[in-house]
Amino acid sequence: MTLAIPSNNTQLQTQHAEQSQTIMKQMQSTMKTAKPSPVGKRILDVVVCLALLPVLVPVIAMVSLAIMLDSPGPMLFKQKRIGKDGKPFTIYKFRTMYHKFDDSAHREYMKKYIGGGVKQSNGSFKPPIENQITRIGRILRATSLDELPQIINVLRGEMSIVGPRPNVDWEVQAYEGWHRKRLAVKPGITGLAQVSGRSAISFDQLVRYDIEYVNKQSLMLDIQIMVQTVTEVLKRSGAG
Repeated sequence: MTLAIPSNNTQLQTQHAEQSQTIMKQMQSTMKTAKPSPVGKRILDVVVCLALLPVLVPVIAMVSLAIMLDSPGPMLFKQKRIGKDGKPFTIYKFRTMYHKFDDSAHREYMKKYIGGGVKQSNGSFKPPIENQITRIGRILRATSLDELPQIINVLRGEMSIVGPRPNVDWEVQAYEGWHRKRLAVKPGITGLAQVSGRSAISFDQLVRYDIEYVNKQSLMLDIQIMVQTVTEVLKRSGAG
């Protein structure tokens, strides 16, 4: 099996893609072919979250304070997302944008991105919302710390640590039929697509990685994706 990155990337992205492909080949050589039991995956999620809590609680407290001092508005951003089998749930993130910002341009961009009507800009697919992101928000996005509150979603059983990233309802409505295969498992904080290109790949390629995960998922693969996610975050590659 070969995992391909679109050929129109820059040289730097090509090198990143080659590194990601090498890592994923190593994952494939060691992962189990049988899908993990829901109980086993759930235990892994809970154990990892509870083990990280003592370390993350001080970080969460500091981030919360920084957000409140940086700009007016709530500490947390809450939004309805679509989870496994199309079931909606409320996702939690640290707020990285100004309160009550106009999201019309973002919506238009994402609909075009899902439909394949957006070209890369500076080597990535990112909506034009830079002027809406707060100062602390830029740091949180660069380090992916804005995703930490999703531990709540994992502990509540709405998400898993590893799985396809969840979309909002109006994004799911723009799906093509085959895109819905990514809804066959619980959404995740990170996933195969996130360690294989993140914002540098098209939506179709992102979905192909998600479907690959659905078909090949295993506890070993989950652990390896978690480890690779930490590596990607430390390299600050494609975050934001």
